[in-house]
Amino acid sequence: MVTERGLQVLRAIVQDYVDTHEPVGSRTIVERHAFGVSAATIRNDMALLEDEELITAPHTSSGRVPTDKGYRVFVDHLAELRPLTHAQRAAISSFLEGPTDLDDVLMRTVRALTQVTGQVAIVQYPSFEQASVSHVELVNLGGGRVLVVVVTDTGRVSQRLALVHDELDDTDIVRLRALFGDLVVRRSVREGAQRVGALLADDEASAADGSAPDGATRAIARVLAEELDEFRQDRLLLAGAANLARRESDFRGSIYPLLEAIEEQVTLLRLMGEMVADEHGLAASIGRENEPFGLSEASVVTSDYDATGGTARVGVLGPTRMDYPSNLASVRAVARYLSRMLDDDENAR
Repeated sequence: MVTERGLQVLRAIVQDYVDTHEPVGSRTIVERHAFGVSAATIRNDMALLEDEELITAPHTSSGRVPTDKGYRVFVDHLAELRPLTHAQRAAISSFLEGPTDLDDVLMRTVRALTQVTGQVAIVQYPSFEQASVSHVELVNLGGGRVLVVVVTDTGRVSQRLALVHDELDDTDIVRLRALFGDLVVRRSVREGAQRVGALLADDEASAADGSAPDGATRAIARVLAEELDEFRQDRLLLAGAANLARRESDFRGSIYPLLEAIEEQVTLLRLMGEMVADEHGLAASIGRENEPFGLSEASVVTSDYDATGGTARVGVLGPTRMDYPSNLASVRAVARYLSRMLDDDENAR
């Protein structure tokens, strides 16, 4: 069992190792931290920590470095998160100032977080399955091209080009807009997707109204179905992948599994979905805890943020040798900014 002073020694080792990337010895701890005991006493505490597999010697006659288990105990016993500096808070607020829609908000969020932490920043889109479609707009671009714009009551906006292969006039656009508006507006994304799917499944449905060419109706319906289906999918936005390459020396093996997880997203979505948050909405998954996801050399810290219809997560991905107090404080601060912005936007509508 680790004593209170043992936890303090572990905290000192983690902090010094994160700061210096050098193994930490007992003499260094005595010099840098006010324990009020001798180096010999600290060595005894370190021996007990090593017995508990919380620290290890990377090579003979060296200082000690934290193990993944040691990082876990350190995070679980954090007395408080490190306050953000004025510069960090200013960076977050300036990045998140004046966004125009949810996609823009979330893109600004990951850019702010990667700048503040120096890690790969991740934000999870809220689930839009229960969101309602508030507006469908069709814009005739000519040459058989129609821009399909879908807006939800949660602020999500998508726009996609439909190739209808027919030249449409204003009357056609008005009628098609009314057709698809009646089909999906003021309905949930799930119900809207089902209704558009039913339209596509019925060979005669697209011509039943008689108000627009069948080919145009079906082309726009296919695009609308794909957009509504994408609204229902779990999705991430990421920024700062280049930080992994800059910190490659922090990884014992290849960073390729991390880059693959960033590209594929499915692994990160599963991992973030299984992380258990504390009463403050914070969660951390460290090193070998991520082995089932092929990310045993990485850590992920996240914070929940509030969005219409539930919560989602924002966080950072990086090596196990990371500044956990600062990174946890950063993701919590960004999550709070994001929750407040989305709430303000919801109240404004």
